[in-house]
Amino acid sequence: MTQDATQDALLKLLSEYDGGVLVTLKKDGRPQLSNVNHAYDPDERIVRVSITDDRAKTRNLRRDPRASYHVTAEDRWAYTVAEGTAELTPVAQDPHDETVEELVRLYRDVLGEHPDWDDFRAAMVRDGRLVLRLHVERAYGIPRER
Repeated sequence: MTQDATQDALLKLLSEYDGGVLVTLKKDGRPQLSNVNHAYDPDERIVRVSITDDRAKTRNLRRDPRASYHVTAEDRWAYTVAEGTAELTPVAQDPHDETVEELVRLYRDVLGEHPDWDDFRAAMVRDGRLVLRLHVERAYGIPRER
C-alpha cells in the first residue's frame, strides 16, 4: 500500500466511527486522555469535538495545542491515531452565536436531530461549550484489511 493509500485507509476510520480518545498534554508533559464523540470532515481533514471551557483538556489545549485522537474499530485491531494542532472556537455566549451554530452542526453530524433545539442552544451557553477543531497533520495505526 502506498503512503497516500495508507493515510486514506487510516483516516477512513475517523469517518466510520464517532467516538474515540482525545489526548492532550498536561503541564508536566504526561498525557491526559478523554473519551469523546467527534465528527470528521475528510475534505478539510478536521476532527470536531464539543468540549467545555472548565475541563482539563481545554486548559491543556490553550497552553499547548498539540493533540492526538485515537479511534479503534470493533475488532480492536484496526485503529488510527490522528495527530494535529488544535484550534478552539470562542466559548458559547449567546444561543445564536457562531460557536453555538457550529455546535448544532456538530450535534447533527454525530447524533442527528435534537428534540428541542432551543433547549440545546441554551445548554451550550449554560455549559460553557466550545468546539475543538483538530487539524489532522499526520495519521498512523493499522488500517482495516481490504
